[in-house]
Amino acid sequence: MGLMTGEGAGAGFGGLRVAAFESRMAKQMVQLIERNGGCPLVAPSMREVPLEENADVFRFGERLLAGEFDLVILLTGVGTRFMLKVLDSRWPREQTLAALGKTLLVVRGPKPLAVLREVGLRPMLSVPEPNTWRDLVRALDDQGRSLTGVNVAVQEYGVPNVELLNALGARGAIVTRVPVYQWRLPEDTGPLTDVVSAILRGEVDVVLFTNAVQVDHVMQITAQLGGADRLRAALRRTMVSAVGPIVAERLRAHELPVDFEPSHPRMGIHVKETSERAAAILMNKRDAPRH
Repeated sequence: MGLMTGEGAGAGFGGLRVAAFESRMAKQMVQLIERNGGCPLVAPSMREVPLEENADVFRFGERLLAGEFDLVILLTGVGTRFMLKVLDSRWPREQTLAALGKTLLVVRGPKPLAVLREVGLRPMLSVPEPNTWRDLVRALDDQGRSLTGVNVAVQEYGVPNVELLNALGARGAIVTRVPVYQWRLPEDTGPLTDVVSAILRGEVDVVLFTNAVQVDHVMQITAQLGGADRLRAALRRTMVSAVGPIVAERLRAHELPVDFEPSHPRMGIHVKETSERAAAILMNKRDAPRH
């Protein structure tokens, strides 16, 4: 899938040039930007790489069945589902579920909760939106349970959540990472490089981020094009819109601005509400004194 562009109408974005990094939903993103009056510049930024022979998941399974884990934290629905699929290739599903049922299960948000419900498991704790790592740790603290010496498995969602791992470790937990899928750059990074280059040249008005890994991959491409400071400088005059708090957190971790978050983290709402605020936000940013 290559670079996707289109023509914008007058409403919403009012013809502004809007960059996005959707991969699987690229066509839908182009249509949403156009429908809301923007000129889309959309390039895929990531591809999912299932770990078909995932040693980490199999080691987790062996230790789980041996009763070595006290607490299992599930961060994503996709990751939870894939983890079960990998474990199914070695052990009967009933055996895995019985072992999981003997642990304290913690889920971040509705998607892993839905997966557990499908297989008849109930978590001890479900962390509601915005469900950042801070919310998860705060919810655990509110339970009043000591984590000292507790064996905790954390199902990861692409890139390691270092802050969460450190916070658990600081509370005395013995933490085991369980990466169950990972994201890589597309095989062809040409379209993504073209979009990032356009941002660096000041040819983009609005940048939409709908996934935290997109941020990491844009930074990887930026590093090849002259470094992060060039991107930070370009974004001083560009609106940066994050679909939700997890994406916003990743942007800030890279010292990138976050100008807007929608009322709900859904792609259609994200594009529509960004289009409604873009003109005012850009006016404020571009009228501000340059540093």
